[in-house]
Amino acid sequence: MPDLEVNYLGIKLKNPVIAGSSGLTSTVDKIRSLEKAGAGAVVLKSLFEEQINYEAGSLIMDHDYPEAEDYIKNYTKSHSVENYLKLIEDAKNTVSIPVIASINCVSASEWVGFSRRIEESGADALELNVYFIPTDKFSPSTDFENIYFELARQVADIVNIPVSIKLGNNFTNILGVVDRLYALGVKGVVMFNRFYEPDIDIENMKLTAADVFSKSSDIRHVLRWVALVSDKVRQIDISASTGVHSYDGVIKQILAGAKTVQVCSLLYRNGIKEVSNLVDGLEQWMNNKGFSTIDEFRGKMSYKNIPDPSVYERSQFMKYFSNIH
Repeated sequence: MPDLEVNYLGIKLKNPVIAGSSGLTSTVDKIRSLEKAGAGAVVLKSLFEEQINYEAGSLIMDHDYPEAEDYIKNYTKSHSVENYLKLIEDAKNTVSIPVIASINCVSASEWVGFSRRIEESGADALELNVYFIPTDKFSPSTDFENIYFELARQVADIVNIPVSIKLGNNFTNILGVVDRLYALGVKGVVMFNRFYEPDIDIENMKLTAADVFSKSSDIRHVLRWVALVSDKVRQIDISASTGVHSYDGVIKQILAGAKTVQVCSLLYRNGIKEVSNLVDGLEQWMNNKGFSTIDEFRGKMSYKNIPDPSVYERSQFMKYFSNIH
């Protein structure tokens, strides 16, 4: 029987399938079900800075006393934080798989100090989910990248548990960003985040949300960069996210160089039982191919290890559409 154990962020996982941050990891009962289904680890539902600020703002609007503003802001944040820390503690007391905390933030501010409290609550690692929309046309891109770097530096300096960063794929130089994050003490990157995307209802003339779930074809956006980063920044661990809807998606990302794979949309659509299908499919494929461990095939199809690495660099469909007029 193949050994599916992997080392991610310096933590031993029984297999590389991680339940990604979502409502499916927001309670102890759900986390217990994911462990039973075979998940190698869970990333807790993110604590959102934007949500906390929104809730505080809504409460403030209902009060006419300016002096109540600071109290409401502090109470709302404290209440959200305490509930989150309790979730970490309860999860660690209930399951044996690694529990990775997640913060969705757009600034360092108090979140740096909060990271230490996450560590004290028993989290095995911390995933920083950082994203914002640059809307100032006069600010250079380096200003926005520096927000990621400064947050990573401060958090990595203050905690002893490993820190990973969940990235979007819209950086000018993803390889450069990942390399800088590694130099600042970040142990891993999650590639890539799936963001809220607006749509327009043309009948009612209003903004709506696009489909929140990924499709299996979305794996293509991630595969290229996993293959490149795993070779260009070898010291950092990669967790591939978005577009994994079957066990072959898990295998593809590991072949490209990922240490682990995070799944979410598949579990929402088909149920937590899909974790077992992913793990069983991976194990059966390894049996068929004669692989005893994950490391025996991880990265075999990465940028460096294929005969023609330029296929990962190609951006146009020249071969396929050159004869179309």
